[in-house]
Amino acid sequence: MHLSSSADMHSKHLPMSRTSDALYELQTTLGHSFVRIELLIEALTHSSALNEWRGNHSHNERLEFLGDSVLDLLISEYLMSEFQEVDEGILSKMKARLVGKDTLAALSRSLSLGSYLFLGRGEELNDGRQNPSILADTLEAVIAAVYLDGGLSSARRLVLNVYREKFNLLNSNGQKTDDKSQLQELCQRRFGFLPVYHLSHTSGPDHHRTFEVEVHLGNDQYGAGAGRTKKKAEQEAAKQALVRLQEIQA
Repeated sequence: MHLSSSADMHSKHLPMSRTSDALYELQTTLGHSFVRIELLIEALTHSSALNEWRGNHSHNERLEFLGDSVLDLLISEYLMSEFQEVDEGILSKMKARLVGKDTLAALSRSLSLGSYLFLGRGEELNDGRQNPSILADTLEAVIAAVYLDGGLSSARRLVLNVYREKFNLLNSNGQKTDDKSQLQELCQRRFGFLPVYHLSHTSGPDHHRTFEVEVHLGNDQYGAGAGRTKKKAEQEAAKQALVRLQEIQA
């Protein structure tokens, strides 16, 4: 749904009566109900629109500036929490991908933000609703608007929801902490000791050997794994141990 078309702009007024349903629809998509709806309107207003409006309105460039910093903080916070064994250099590369303009534009499209934009006639004719730079900037402005309206917790909830699939891709690409590291961290935090791995059996010729490994927590075996290398077998054993610990905790 277009929040505003060039026909709307011809009136030179912010067409609130014709945008209330669209604004409600967008708030539902964002999962945030604005107390100060003017913040959302500002976040959706491109600078090109102001030449065609009467009244004291603001465009979204200042919100974009703030949203860039809020997003940077929240993404850094998430990566620090979820990738505790990863060093600063890799974290920086991961964050750069997540906050890059291409990613922001793609996420903006997933929210259909382009259809809610207030644009001037020239940007409308130049397909501004699909412009990657405009879309990326709009998402940052919306994040800032949610932050100003509902605080950091509301902005965090929005970012975690919008980025859910991107975060899952990080996991599936193997960039998340591996099972062995997760088990070590969990044991240190919960029990105050480290898991111990025992090579229980090897089989096959030297060029095609299979290793079987058990992992013990204290005096108890919590998992077993097999693999072509000891490392792979240990990872499989750790994965089983994590599952068992989750079942016990549940």
